[in-house]
Amino acid sequence: MELKVLQNLLNTVIQITLMLTTGFYCAAPAAAQPQQAGTTSSGQTGASTEELQKQVQNPVANLISVPFQNNIDFGNGPYDRTRNTLNIQPVVPFSLSERVMLITRTIFPIIIQPDLATPNQGAFGLGDINPTFFFAPARQSSLIWGIGPTFVLPAATERTLGAGKWSAGPSVVGLAQPGKWTLGALVSNVWSFAGQKSRPAVNAMTLQYFVNHNFTGGWYFTSSPILNANWRAGQGDKWLVPFGAGIGRVTRIGAAPVNWQIAAYGNVIRPDTLPSSRWQLRLQLALLYPQKH
Repeated sequence: MELKVLQNLLNTVIQITLMLTTGFYCAAPAAAQPQQAGTTSSGQTGASTEELQKQVQNPVANLISVPFQNNIDFGNGPYDRTRNTLNIQPVVPFSLSERVMLITRTIFPIIIQPDLATPNQGAFGLGDINPTFFFAPARQSSLIWGIGPTFVLPAATERTLGAGKWSAGPSVVGLAQPGKWTLGALVSNVWSFAGQKSRPAVNAMTLQYFVNHNFTGGWYFTSSPILNANWRAGQGDKWLVPFGAGIGRVTRIGAAPVNWQIAAYGNVIRPDTLPSSRWQLRLQLALLYPQKH
């Protein structure tokens, strides 16, 4: 059964990848221009690669990107099951005026969710969709920030893949990029306001801090774990706190700039009674479409 599920997931990923790649390249021809992608005439990475490094680490940058982030969570439940979540999360900025930018990010999760009570059963499908809308200054200072609403839409194709609730709340991001560093955090909290009456209400926070240091050749160090707090859970079950790090690189596939990353995070604080994984492996490939200057 799990082999068939993996085959279905692969087919879905291929179809969505082709659709998004074709659509965004048609909509953003600047991405195909070599001078925007960060190479010199000799083919070596140059100053524009350093600019792309900064942009991909800034959630409110004026950069169209389509990250495919795959999170593999190991060690779930008594049977040591593995959960896989592929987040397809296109980020598209819009200029509202000379002073204000709107940056949209929508997360489409494709999930393989094991049944933790059995050694080999589970569910596969789309999880709840999470769009966020950041309003940010068009001209950023040394402190970069954005603020706006975030929503959770009950789009899950299986009951176990979502909360069954409509939720909304605020989302805030702040960061600084001194020298070769990027230091910041993104935090959001959502409360449910509608949905299936039989499902529990939602009051949950997500906090992602990020620490990046850039090197030459497009390489960088990264630590960007995602902390979760379920405020409605009992004492000892509220927090899931991972800690870890990884590496990444801004490079090219043919004429197209891309950003790949690999990182590992161990859950140093886990719920006492609710099921959770012991550690996570994150693999990411982001298609980048730099804007014309």
